[in-house]
Amino acid sequence: MVSPSPSPSLSPPPPKNSTHGWQVGPIIIGAGPSGLAVAACLSNLGIPSIILEKSTCIASLWQQRTYDRLKLHLPKRFCELPLMGFPETFPKYPSKEQFVLYMETYASAFGIKPKFGTEVVRVEFDESINGWRVCLRNGEEMVSKWVVVATGENAEPVVPKMTGTKKFKGPMMHTCQYKTGKEFEGEKVLVIGCGNSGMEVSLDLCRHNAKPYMVVRNNVHILPREMFGISTFGIAMSLLKWMSVKLVDKFLLTMTNLVLGDTDKWGLRRPKTGPIELKNLTGKTPVLDVGALAQIKSGRIKVVGGVKEITRNGAKFVDGREERFDSIILATGYKSNVPSWLKDGGNLFAKDGLPKTPFPNGWKGQNGLYSVGFTKRGLLGTSADALKIAKDIYLQWNQ
Repeated sequence: MVSPSPSPSLSPPPPKNSTHGWQVGPIIIGAGPSGLAVAACLSNLGIPSIILEKSTCIASLWQQRTYDRLKLHLPKRFCELPLMGFPETFPKYPSKEQFVLYMETYASAFGIKPKFGTEVVRVEFDESINGWRVCLRNGEEMVSKWVVVATGENAEPVVPKMTGTKKFKGPMMHTCQYKTGKEFEGEKVLVIGCGNSGMEVSLDLCRHNAKPYMVVRNNVHILPREMFGISTFGIAMSLLKWMSVKLVDKFLLTMTNLVLGDTDKWGLRRPKTGPIELKNLTGKTPVLDVGALAQIKSGRIKVVGGVKEITRNGAKFVDGREERFDSIILATGYKSNVPSWLKDGGNLFAKDGLPKTPFPNGWKGQNGLYSVGFTKRGLLGTSADALKIAKDIYLQWNQ
């Protein structure tokens, strides 16, 4: 349910030295789930905001850079944004299309209308006006007392540097360009990366009669998406209310061995640190199995070691083997792009574009700078930060 908005207070006047681009409310950069969540929470408190979005749509990562078979990995109750849940008619694990529909309905419910095709190239705090100057690609400038960075952890694809990539004669793409395994039917495909994307792309390739070889260079935690019909994530969240992280990890791994078996024998060695502890320490998410492990056990997905170099016809591996491949898919993840345009984020953001202070305290910087969507805790973390940001700005708005 959307709760009624309180009457808006008088907005702060523009500083004497500001430009004509002064905004009365916060400038939110990014129209993904994080940006929408903050805008909705602000709207609910009667505070106007403007969202600047480089692409042509909301949730562009979901709409333009994800594969067709994608579904939420967690039950929908863990993926709701503040103030409005998913429709009851949606399944437990909504599809990509259903999630996008939820985002669009959410934006409409709160009157959120992002400014699309608007690329931010520089953001800098100007002490002379006590505000943030936001410079756009088209040469325009906007100014506000508050800036909310909502571009997230997945702004740009990570493309690893590998010897020989220019030699390869076949197609090579990042998963952000991958749509369906139908395009690779009958092909021998090297999938570099074994996270959730690498596993799902490999599974999708199998289902379209391709022959995926998945590179597993490091140790990886694989958990069943559900245990006896109950979400593994939900079980973990419940147990963490009563037990330590180490005890919950021990329980999850014991149950996983019962459900999935010993994954080491299939070339999927587990880290010594438990899945939740590892997530908290490094942000590395465990893989939630949706069918790929069965294909690995059957031999339809081949697990291979690290790649030494790419060749004209395929790849050489660190164990000395060489294989021919028709195509290569990079399931190597994404990264933040904040350092490329935020020039005064030193107190909030580190060099890698993520907040210096871990969740739950990485949402607020100095001089009206905020971050949302960088918690490494999915949409639950986004919702928590969005509510805090809106409340903090509301307190200043009424001063």
